[in-house]
Amino acid sequence: MIEYIRGELTELTPALATVEAAGVGYGLNISLNTYTSIQGSLRPSGGQKGGDVKLYVYEAIREDAYVLFGFASKREREMFEQLITVSGVGNNTARMMLSSMSVPELCNAISTGNAKLIQSIKGIGKMTAQRIIVDLRDKIVALGIAEEIPVGGSVAAPVNNAVRDEAVAALTMLGFSPAPTQKVVVAILQAQPQLPVEQVVKLALKQIK
Repeated sequence: MIEYIRGELTELTPALATVEAAGVGYGLNISLNTYTSIQGSLRPSGGQKGGDVKLYVYEAIREDAYVLFGFASKREREMFEQLITVSGVGNNTARMMLSSMSVPELCNAISTGNAKLIQSIKGIGKMTAQRIIVDLRDKIVALGIAEEIPVGGSVAAPVNNAVRDEAVAALTMLGFSPAPTQKVVVAILQAQPQLPVEQVVKLALKQIK
C-alpha cells in the first residue's frame, strides 16, 4: 500500500500530476482542489527543477488497470474514499465532486441534506445525491472528515486536529470504539478548543456511553 508520494513535481495539468521520486515518475489523477494547492510548486521551464510536493495516494487496482489518485490532504483522500463507497459513485465521479466543491463545502452539503447543491455537480442525479446524503451524513462526522458538526444548518468552528487525533487514539487504545469516541471528542473541543489532550481524554471518559 502506498500512503503518499513525495518528490519533484515535473508535470502538472488540472487533472494529472507527475511526481518523480527515487527516479520513478508517478502519474497521479488529481482534483481541481489539489491542482490549486500544488500549482505553485511547478516552476517555470528554463532548466529549473520543479518544487517538492507530497501527495496522499489512493490506489485503484483492477484486472485491466492500476491507477493512482493523488490528494493534497488526508481529508480530501478520506472524503474520496467515502464517496466511492456509495452505489453509483465511481472514482471519476468522486474526483469530479471534489473538483466542484471543497471538502468543507461538500461535508456541509451532505450534513445539512442539501441534495440540490450536490445535484448541481456534473454526473450526479437526484437519486445519487440522496443516496450520498443518507449513506455519508453520519460517517463523515464519525470519521472526522467533517471538522465540524452542523447544528441547525450552520457550521460549527473547526477543532484542533492534532489534539483530536491524539485524544481519539488514546481512547481507542483504552478499548473504546473510534466512531462514538470521535463524536464526543469533537464536541468537547468545539466547546473548549484550548483544552490539552489529557483534559479532553478525561472529559471524554465521563461522556462516552
